[in-house]
Amino acid sequence: MSRIRDLVRFLALATVWGSAFVAISAGLDHFPPVLFAAFRYDVAGVLMLAYAAFAVEDWRPRGRGEWSLVAVGAVLLIAAYHAFLFVGQQHTTAAAAAIVVSLSPVLTTGFARLLVPSDALSPVGVGGLLIGLLGVGVVARPDPSNLLSVDVVATGLVFCAAAAFGLGSVLTRRIDAALPIETMEAWSMIVGALLLHAVSLALGEPLEPSAWTRPEALGALGYLSLVASALGFLLYFDLLERLGAVEINMVSYVAPIVAALVGWLYLGEVVDATTTLGFGFIAVGFVLVKRRALREEFGHALGRLSSE
Repeated sequence: MSRIRDLVRFLALATVWGSAFVAISAGLDHFPPVLFAAFRYDVAGVLMLAYAAFAVEDWRPRGRGEWSLVAVGAVLLIAAYHAFLFVGQQHTTAAAAAIVVSLSPVLTTGFARLLVPSDALSPVGVGGLLIGLLGVGVVARPDPSNLLSVDVVATGLVFCAAAAFGLGSVLTRRIDAALPIETMEAWSMIVGALLLHAVSLALGEPLEPSAWTRPEALGALGYLSLVASALGFLLYFDLLERLGAVEINMVSYVAPIVAALVGWLYLGEVVDATTTLGFGFIAVGFVLVKRRALREEFGHALGRLSSE
């Protein structure tokens, strides 16, 4: 029963986060991209802070180390990641964006090895990283005669989002601060939302409140804030404790499938063979980079099954 419950929650998280890319595409028809991301975390940040105040004792950061942790989360995991993603997704399909973002676990490992020279990637790991990057290139399909085409630049921006998330994941783990993840996420969302508002103002994004009150706009914003962010992160926290970081990373490789199906049903987006091939390269790269951790996880899983 425990395994079935974990599987159901895992699939629910993959469904929620995969369909979030479709909600982003739908909402971008009504909101400027960076302002849209800011609104999402205005709502989600308040909800997560309320949850942190209820669930954990240390619901607010204290001291330099804890605020440093929040700062990294706000700048990289919230502001940079979502600014690049939302701007880039204006000119990509939801599935293509989800596929490029699925490179994040590979980039996280690459950044971890880069920042800790004594723990460098093996030749096989380097090969996996390069294969993952090749997958992004396949999805982007750059034209040598026009390397700055809208589609290529958009895919590049989504790649920057994945890189920001990977770097932020590494840096948050290297900061010596014992802050509950619920508290870190809540305050990162709130501060990140403020940064996104500042970027939106700096970019001169248009303010058109009449467009934001349309049912499609409110539906997309509500889904991203309440379901993808608030509910999604609650599922994530629960599964992270139960499954560990390696298994939870597999969500990144189920979410693009959900994004492709929901994008096709709701937006009429079609995923072509080339994009699917790119996803295959990224998945192979993940397996090569994470091969030891995956072997250990499968070994533990088989051990639990045999003992039962």
